Amino acid sequence: MNRPYIICLALIVLMTPSQSLAQGTPIRAITKVSGDLYRFQNNNHFSVFLITSEGAIATDPIDKGAAAWLKAEIQRRFNHSVKFLVYSHDHRDHIAGGEVFDEAIVIAHVNTKHKIIGENRPTAIPDLTFSDKMTIELGDRMVHLIYAGRNHSDNSTVMYFPSERAVFAVDFISVDRMPWRTLNDTYLPEWFESIRKVEALDFDIILPGHGIVGTKEDVTEHREYLELLYGSVLKSVREGKSLDEIKQSVRFDQYKHFDQYESSLLLNIEGVHRMITANRMGN
Repeated sequence: MNRPYIICLALIVLMTPSQSLAQGTPIRAITKVSGDLYRFQNNNHFSVFLITSEGAIATDPIDKGAAAWLKAEIQRRFNHSVKFLVYSHDHRDHIAGGEVFDEAIVIAHVNTKHKIIGENRPTAIPDLTFSDKMTIELGDRMVHLIYAGRNHSDNSTVMYFPSERAVFAVDFISVDRMPWRTLNDTYLPEWFESIRKVEALDFDIILPGHGIVGTKEDVTEHREYLELLYGSVLKSVREGKSLDEIKQSVRFDQYKHFDQYESSLLLNIEGVHRMITANRMGN
């Protein structure tokens, strides 16, 4: 898919990633997205932060080491501390290390807080929660937090940056990338409607938690893949086909350009089959 010039600008690296030949050394970088919105990379995970006249609004800390690095970089580069920290959802690989931002107010969906406490996630417990929508105002900027319903989890928060015309949505929307393996902790078909709520927002740039930056068209393409995947597996189950038969017959070669297509297609089918058979009352 051809991408507009704005995405090319979003990928300009403002610093050389911290790379080393030593095994285990993390790759970290900060890139400018639009205006005062920046993307933070820690290996294969990404979060974003917004610089305002009164401080920074940061998102997923990723892990303790990444959070410490990012905190120091925001202070060094922009002479600001993080005033608000927002979690995208409860999964450990995105929100561990929140305690590093000890001066920030931590915000999350109410279900996220329940999961953090219940599962004893290694991060700071949210100070503030919301159930539907919430707006953060700091300095001259604002961020809208939106609960779009159940998708990759039951507690995903969409972060909408209206001035930058950008959306940060983690794990339930990807750009040219297959959903993760067997789709654990996901809800179908509710996931489709969750993505449609994001599509209804007025934005140009989608910032996922993994992989490349994209556009609203990429959001639509991701939803269409999920709908085709679910519909095809459901149809096959209704026809009495076994999981092995479905794996042999179902292909979506129009999505072969998706990263991890060959390695994840059969796993995606397996995950959808599991959800359908667990929740369907057949004849």
